[in-house]
Amino acid sequence: MAQAGLWPDGAQLAVSLVVNVEEGAEYNPRDGDKHPEPVDELGIALRRPVRNLGNESSYRYGIRAGAPRVLVLLERCGIRATFTAAAVALERAPDLARAIVAGGHEVCAHGYRWVHQFPMDEAAEREFIRKAVTSIRTTTGRRPDGWLSRYLFTEHTRRLLIEEGFTYHMDDYSDDAPFWDVVEGRAIVVVPYALDSNDMKMWVAPALTPEQWLAYAIETFEVLYDEGASRPRMMSLGVHLRIIGRPGRIRAFERLIQHVRSRPRVWIATRKEIAERWALANPRPQS
Repeated sequence: MAQAGLWPDGAQLAVSLVVNVEEGAEYNPRDGDKHPEPVDELGIALRRPVRNLGNESSYRYGIRAGAPRVLVLLERCGIRATFTAAAVALERAPDLARAIVAGGHEVCAHGYRWVHQFPMDEAAEREFIRKAVTSIRTTTGRRPDGWLSRYLFTEHTRRLLIEEGFTYHMDDYSDDAPFWDVVEGRAIVVVPYALDSNDMKMWVAPALTPEQWLAYAIETFEVLYDEGASRPRMMSLGVHLRIIGRPGRIRAFERLIQHVRSRPRVWIATRKEIAERWALANPRPQS
C-alpha cells in the first residue's frame, strides 16, 4: 500500500466530486424499452410500455435548470469535477456538453444510455461500451478514460474496459482509496465510488433532508480527513443534476464545498487525476 503523502502538495485527503448526467438517457418506451423510468420521489414504477411524460419532464429539469445551477456553483468555487455522463444524455443536450468541456471538467462514461448492462452478453456489452466511447468523443472532443455502470455490471465488464482502452473503473464500493485490479494479466486502476453519501439519499424513500445529507457528508469528510494524516484516503461524493440542482438542495452542496475548502491540505481533483496519481505512485502489477 502507498504511504501517506501520496497526494500533491502534501494533501492528506483527495476529494472527488462526481456529477452524474443521466437525464434524457433513462428508460423510455420511446427508445424501445419495455417500461418507463421509475419515479423515485413518488415511489411509482410503471411496468407497461407507456411513456411517463410527467417523469420525463422531471428529468428535463436536470438539464434545463439543475445543470446551470451546478455549473455556476463549480465555476464560482473554482472546482473541476468529474461528470459521469450517459452518452445519449450529452447527445441530446449538446449545450450542456459544451459547457462541461468549457469548464475544464472531466467527462467519464456512464454507459451509452442510463440502463442496466448486466443482462447483456459479452458481445452486446462490448458494443455498448464502444458506442459510449464513440458518442462521448463526438460530443466532447475526447474519449472518456473512466467508466461507471448503472450500478450492476457483469463478470466481463472490467476486462472489456481494459481491452477498450479505459484506464480506470468506478464500479466498486470496497475501499476509501484507489487500488489496482488485475484481470487476465492486465491491470486497471479502480477508483471506488460511494453510495452512502450520494444525493440519491434525498431522492428515494426513506429520504434524507438536505440538512441531514449535508451533516452526513461533512462527517464522512472529517473522518477521512483525519485518517488521511496516516494513510491514503479519498472521499467520493456523487450528485445528480435533477436532484442536487433543485433550489432546496443546491445550497447544501455549496455549504459542503465551503466546508471542504476551509480545511488545509485537501486536494479536490477529477477521477482521472486521482487515478493517474495513484498509478504514478504505485507500480503497475504484472499479474
